[in-house]
Amino acid sequence: MARITLRQLLDHAAEHGYGVPAFNINNMEQVLAIMDAARAADAPVILQASRGARSYANDTMLAKMVEAVELIYPEIPVCLHQDHGNDEATCFSAIQNGFTSVMMDGSLEADAKTPASYDYNVAITRKVTETAHAVGVSVEGELGCLGSLETGEGDKEDGHGAEGKLSHDQLLTDPDQAVAFVQATQVDALAIAMGTSHGAYKFSRKPDGAILAMNVVRSIHEKLPNLHMVMHGSSSVPQELQEEFNRWGGAMPQTWGVPVAEIQEGIKYGVRKVNIDTDCRLAMAAQFRKVAQNSKAEFDPRKFLKPAMEAMRDLCRQRYEEFGTAGQASKIKVVGLAQMAKRYRSGVLAPRTAMTAAA
Repeated sequence: MARITLRQLLDHAAEHGYGVPAFNINNMEQVLAIMDAARAADAPVILQASRGARSYANDTMLAKMVEAVELIYPEIPVCLHQDHGNDEATCFSAIQNGFTSVMMDGSLEADAKTPASYDYNVAITRKVTETAHAVGVSVEGELGCLGSLETGEGDKEDGHGAEGKLSHDQLLTDPDQAVAFVQATQVDALAIAMGTSHGAYKFSRKPDGAILAMNVVRSIHEKLPNLHMVMHGSSSVPQELQEEFNRWGGAMPQTWGVPVAEIQEGIKYGVRKVNIDTDCRLAMAAQFRKVAQNSKAEFDPRKFLKPAMEAMRDLCRQRYEEFGTAGQASKIKVVGLAQMAKRYRSGVLAPRTAMTAAA
């Protein structure tokens, strides 16, 4: 089965009422864990690579891994997504390397750390969208800055995120502005700011409405019922993974992530893409530590990587089941980039402000 665009996948998710976890990748083992889980669950896949991942693994390596995925798992639709593109060049080079979806994060300037103006965000996101849509590639935009409602501090991971203190308004997406932004930029999906952040240390206590603003999701959905929303920084950082990590020599202080139940609630109100990275890292790292503790003479990397892959596979399958993604892959007939480009040109793929889920 061919690569799928984010737009087609999220349109299908909206029509059938499910969400799709988007897992970050850096290496072969992560890719295989995600894909094995997808095959077991009959789930479509979003593989996403940050700028840091592209630098670490090399674009050619990432592209060839995904080509291999298409051969090994021909029954699974796979979207390859650029996570947090900081400028046009990042997005356009991703398209050149086979990405079927790009995120233009214009909430920050090109340095990926300075909060940008609304006008800047609109202009650069619209420019990327016009070019991407011309070749059938999907675009995710972002409105508002990721960061903590507890501390007011911006989020920074993998070289991307606002530095310093942010205002409460910057940390929450304004629903009225979201309407204007989607209309102006024509994006296929919108990442919203609602108090989530990247990494393991999202919340110092179990999140409630004061620090995890699910009301923003509901408010935007009321105004844009057909919009595909994206929740960034949505690892749940399960207690059992924290305990497993610490059991084998880790020193992770108590922390809280985004509860699965809150994500499931978000899916009811238009959240279609859910970004998950920390949970996968934590599941794998706990197994590295376990092997190192129990087999101190072991030096074969495969003996560390195999149990780590299995732990990540189990986590990914659990998320596919929890988000309703399981059982959906075999229902999708993939549309190629050339046909998607024609649909954009004809106006069939209008902004999600106007179209129905089944269009």
